Amino acid sequence: MKTPDYLKHGDTIGFLSTARKATAEELKPVIEFVKELGLQVKIGATIGAEHHQFAGDDALRISDMQNMLDDPDIKAIWCVRGGYGTVRIIDALNFEKFLEHPKWIIGYSDMTVLHAHINKLGVKSLHAPIAATVMNNTQESIDSIQTVLMGNPYAIEIANSNKLSRYGIAEGRLTGGNLSILYSLCGSSSCIDTNGKILFLEDLDEYLYHIDRMMMNLKRNGLLDNLAGLIVGGLTDMNDNDTPFGKQAEEIIADAIKEYDYPVCFDFPAGHIDDNRTLLMGNRVRLTVSEGRVALEFLNE
Repeated sequence: MKTPDYLKHGDTIGFLSTARKATAEELKPVIEFVKELGLQVKIGATIGAEHHQFAGDDALRISDMQNMLDDPDIKAIWCVRGGYGTVRIIDALNFEKFLEHPKWIIGYSDMTVLHAHINKLGVKSLHAPIAATVMNNTQESIDSIQTVLMGNPYAIEIANSNKLSRYGIAEGRLTGGNLSILYSLCGSSSCIDTNGKILFLEDLDEYLYHIDRMMMNLKRNGLLDNLAGLIVGGLTDMNDNDTPFGKQAEEIIADAIKEYDYPVCFDFPAGHIDDNRTLLMGNRVRLTVSEGRVALEFLNE
């Protein structure tokens, strides 16, 4: 896996949206944060553009992303909004120059399309808060982006109080992201390879029966069979039918993987939650799940 260059004073971050529309006003807090780090800013053509719910039509979003992928002066691309739309443009993007000079792609949720696709191309990326709302996150979340972008040593350690967790130690490359997006990518060229890897899952605003449907889909596609470990982050604002499904989201996931014996943790601080820590997707990690403690170490390569 290629590791993009970590940022240094004077480097430029590009801001764009591959999905939902966004305004320049929404970017003011994060731009101030970036400039305080000594970094420069480039605003993409999609910011302020509007085509129904999208940040401009597909052609504009393709052009904006392609320009930033190819621009040698841009060292990281920070996606401003999630929602939906990235899958509409992914197959039109040319990653040749990006692969010659990799740069950090930053975001989460709908950006899982980008993480999955470029990780399969052999480049690491950052599962992290979107630019429009990052300054509303916890200080730990904000600090984690700065720590990782600057190439400083990084690990996440939390208390383990979830009875569904399974103890153990595992090492492997980190993959995954938003469950709904991963489910939608099955059968495509962007579908992730989970063999021997540590899978991260999170989701927002889904019906419980659909969480079960998606987990069954991952299982039937073999994506749960040969994991080194499983990390479950935020499962936020779940919905149920008038006739209850009978299990909560965490229980549904635990049931789907009950026949396997790899370590599993729940309540990890990443996803659609305020404490959304940065994850280096594609990096080798060591996951330790024990009584009272979960640790995720990002290993040097």
